[in-house]
Amino acid sequence: MPTATMTSKGQITIPIELRKALGLKPGVRIDFYKIEEGEYALRPKTGSIMEMEGCIPKLNYAPTIEEMNKAVLDHAAHLDEATRSDANAGAANGEAA
Repeated sequence: MPTATMTSKGQITIPIELRKALGLKPGVRIDFYKIEEGEYALRPKTGSIMEMEGCIPKLNYAPTIEEMNKAVLDHAAHLDEATRSDANAGAANGEAA
């Protein structure tokens, strides 16, 4: 089990095998989570939403709310059609299968 020693300033060096396993790089911030009294877990802090700038291409225009709503409904209808079973295909006039 890896161990570390705390300095008089409250600092520790995280052992290399833990840094590699967690993907820790110099300057990364770490969050600490209380598991129970006297026990904590640590996790690299996730990035800021601002770091996502540019990951979605910009449109040449600003769509209207109506255009966005229609796009969402069209996609939902497509997903519904793609996942619908044929169990009710033989039912006529709204009768149960």
